[in-house]
Amino acid sequence: MNSTIEQLVRPEIRALTAYAVPDSQGLIKLDAMENPYTWPDELKRLWLTELAEVDVNRYPHPQAPALKERLRHHLGLEESSGLLLGNGSDELIQMLAMTVGGPGRTLLSVEPGFVMYRMIAHFTHTQYIGVPLQSEDFGLTPEPLLAAIEQHQPSLIFLAYPNNPTGNLFDQDAIHQVLAAASGLVVIDEAYAPFTDATFLPLLDEYPNLLVMRTLSKMGLAGLRLGMLAGAAAWLEQIDKTRLPYNINTLTQVSADFALRHQAILDQQTQTLRHARDEIFAQLSELPTIRAYPSDANFILLRLTTPGSANALHQHLRSHGILIKNLHGSHPLLEECLRITIGTEEENILLLKGIRGFKG
Repeated sequence: MNSTIEQLVRPEIRALTAYAVPDSQGLIKLDAMENPYTWPDELKRLWLTELAEVDVNRYPHPQAPALKERLRHHLGLEESSGLLLGNGSDELIQMLAMTVGGPGRTLLSVEPGFVMYRMIAHFTHTQYIGVPLQSEDFGLTPEPLLAAIEQHQPSLIFLAYPNNPTGNLFDQDAIHQVLAAASGLVVIDEAYAPFTDATFLPLLDEYPNLLVMRTLSKMGLAGLRLGMLAGAAAWLEQIDKTRLPYNINTLTQVSADFALRHQAILDQQTQTLRHARDEIFAQLSELPTIRAYPSDANFILLRLTTPGSANALHQHLRSHGILIKNLHGSHPLLEECLRITIGTEEENILLLKGIRGFKG
């Protein structure tokens, strides 16, 4: 069988490692940037009442018009902007790469960044170019990025804003320079928009090559897998051709519409997490063996100052029932780095206790 696999599976696919999701059963889960809060019981009851009326024997509406209208209001989109939905942001990234990528095309991003940009480039036979961020603070220096754009003429550029896994917002002027220089599409991935006040959505009419991507996952609806892509209708009309039929299932359409009608509860949870993030950052910044990086997301990147400590602290926390993300070894700029998701008050207390109790 191995010889057949080697014969049939593309070499670039064989060389990849599948996206890994660690088993979190029985652990405090602070590794995946999820909202740790569920819905109040009364809201769950109302939600289940609505779901009871759904006929799952029928295919979902292929365009989800009711949900799109709700989302347009949620995003504050102008009538001139189009909206395309995906089964999470990952599907939208794939649709974009399928539309403007392929052999002889280039997808460009910055590193360290969201791993799916690179993986999906490989899936779609698209050359991937990753431009390193500043080593000191993961800032975006425009000159190397503009040089890479000039050299490779990418058909697709992804910039996460705030960036994952570093949590920082890039300099807006640098992004404006990228938008002006790029001949291809520039996608600003605003997955963590609920945790910052910065956005490029108001600039969609200013730049015809600008698209903004959002998700409902980080604000508390990760289980629904709903991503959104906003931009010029003419672009979205072409990208929509790569969308699989009925990609947004009926339960997601109904549940997302319901959740956005009760958005005040989600917004309250988001504000709680923003305050907790700032408090945790302040406390971590006082520890002599840890450098905490400022964040505009619902996570904080940490760097251990003692070699070998990142793996040790990761295992120490896991032995105490806490799962965080170990980034050590994933990229040269992330040596001795860990990423912690902001949890509930109780989870955050246990996390800080575990970190302070580490003797690495």
